Amino acid sequence: MFRGSITALVTPFKNGKIEQGHFKDIIEWQIENGTDGIVPCGSTGESATLDYKEHKEAIGLAVKIANGRVKVIAGTGSNSTTEAIELTSAAKDLGADGALLLAPYYNKPTQEGTYLHFMAIADAVEIPQIIYNVPSRTALNILPDTVARLAKHENIVGIKEATGSVEQALHVINLCPKDFLLLSGDDAINWPLLAIGSAGSISVTANVVPKKMSEMHTLFFDGKTAESLKIHYELLELHKVMFIETNPIPVKSALAMMGRVNDEFRLPLTPVSDGARKILEKALRDYKLL
Repeated sequence: MFRGSITALVTPFKNGKIEQGHFKDIIEWQIENGTDGIVPCGSTGESATLDYKEHKEAIGLAVKIANGRVKVIAGTGSNSTTEAIELTSAAKDLGADGALLLAPYYNKPTQEGTYLHFMAIADAVEIPQIIYNVPSRTALNILPDTVARLAKHENIVGIKEATGSVEQALHVINLCPKDFLLLSGDDAINWPLLAIGSAGSISVTANVVPKKMSEMHTLFFDGKTAESLKIHYELLELHKVMFIETNPIPVKSALAMMGRVNDEFRLPLTPVSDGARKILEKALRDYKLL
């Protein structure tokens, strides 16, 4: 259902509003370079500062522009179960292929509360749903046993695993049904997770090197694992630089340097600092992206 190189898109802004022209351009560029899917309104898309209207605008635009050529997985998570249901329902109505649901943040629910949160959304909205485990942002780790319980729901089809732990990913794959998807949410271990059975990645770095990320996945699935691994190692330093400051600051600043979006963020996020900018610019030149 969702496989290969999936890009967690930035949200371009101009004068405080979504810049639809740039949004269209970056989606077209992703599709032209072999990307298998796109995620509007994820963490990389500054979803925390988008209001409901803007969520719907970005998701609707992505669906319209993609026009069935790639999968659109809409970021619809919230620490409020009611809000997550509303956003997920809106994504379904707008024609998204699936929803990506961030673990509840700040509230710090128990594993049982986390389970009931995702189950409530899955019961309420009939759309394929991917849960998103990123403890570095949420202060909550969705444990493999909890994932296995959630995987029994027909609408919960996978997990974006961003703990950075190959061991945790192994336990998730081992405990869940064979058709339950594990997608890498940590670019530095995209290939190791492919090696243990992941279906692909939801990537930040793919914003700037969509073709390379697509090639890495395609080669792997074609059985050319050594060639695929070579690309992963080639990109390893770039993955590191994309997180030199809080995501999506480096990747959006990189796209701005490449002339694809404006260097505009919403507070509390700010453009990349001067020191980090120098490192980022050098990396982009080293990778021949400038």
